[in-house]
Amino acid sequence: MSVYDKLKELRITLPEPISPAAAFVMTVRTGNLLFVSGHIARRDGKPWVGQLGSELATQEGKQAARNAAIDVLATMHHALGDLNKVQRIVKVLSLVNSTSRFVEQHLVANGASELLQEVFGEKGKHARSAIGMAQLPLGACFEIELVAEVSD
Repeated sequence: MSVYDKLKELRITLPEPISPAAAFVMTVRTGNLLFVSGHIARRDGKPWVGQLGSELATQEGKQAARNAAIDVLATMHHALGDLNKVQRIVKVLSLVNSTSRFVEQHLVANGASELLQEVFGEKGKHARSAIGMAQLPLGACFEIELVAEVSD
């Protein structure tokens, strides 16, 4: 099944890719690796703000992570022209805006990881880090970046 058939089955429509908010580019390809810059979670087109462990619960964070992963897919589609060129999601870095007592960053990050595995199947299984942060850009609750192996 193609990636686009899977997205349709999941009722996911890729949004327009976001533009960089500072002095960087959204993707860099070197050889067979595509590095995707950080994408903060958005809701209704605006940053999904809040801190896990105070304003937001784990399930909300997990949905925010899923939303951010969908935005990453849009960026990858824009960069590659075809998501079927993805051979493997290699590494995901998940940053969670959380209180010092919040310890479920890994569960929040599952929102993104599970989506990538739903969309890409075995190719979506990846190495990952999930890290708690005191703050993220624009007060976002979640940010994701990833590295993918791609073909021509």
